[in-house]
Amino acid sequence: MTVKVIRGDTRQWRAYRFPPRSSQPAVDWSGDAAGLQRVMADGFQQGIEKGYQDGLQQGEEAGRQAGFEQGRAEGLRLGREDGRNEGRREFELAAQPLERISQTLEQYLGELEHKRRQELLELVKKVSQQVIRCELTLHPTQLLALVEEALTSMPGEPEDVQVLLSPEEYARIKALAPERAAGWKLVADERLALGECRVVTPQAEADVGCQQRLDACIDTLAEHLHLTEA
Repeated sequence: MTVKVIRGDTRQWRAYRFPPRSSQPAVDWSGDAAGLQRVMADGFQQGIEKGYQDGLQQGEEAGRQAGFEQGRAEGLRLGREDGRNEGRREFELAAQPLERISQTLEQYLGELEHKRRQELLELVKKVSQQVIRCELTLHPTQLLALVEEALTSMPGEPEDVQVLLSPEEYARIKALAPERAAGWKLVADERLALGECRVVTPQAEADVGCQQRLDACIDTLAEHLHLTEA
């Protein structure tokens, strides 16, 4: 049987000697108080200058860093503001043609609506005239009802009243209601159109025809449709 023996290294130890704190020999100031004071003053001044230089260097570095951060933040703010202003100017410039088109379209639609209302008003007027004409053709004595209504607010006696009618309606009332026509002093006036009637007394004169009533209704409708002049 073979036994292998491993031998370890033998380490040698020695004591460590610290280097001296200063290579310069210590100065004895016991006999030179003024020199000691000068040396202490010089050391104090050197300490102040070194502290000042170190503080100045650190302050400059901190100032540069703070100035960089402040300048960076201000630059970002100004950049965003300039970007928004430039974007707004570009948008307004690009929107000008669209705004003109919108104004033109709005004006066109307004004119179209105004024209449509005018046409509607004219249609109502024409239809009303046709209805009045047909109604008076079938019942011409309705004009006498308008005369009676007007006389209630007019001065004078009924015996002095003259009722002016168009010749066609004068003849039709005479033929259809002779008993009612006999109670009025009817006068055929060629200047009056169908549906027109005027009541004349010695003190006053009134237009009780259908046209002036229709015109009043059309004027009210025009105001409702905002077609009257401001």
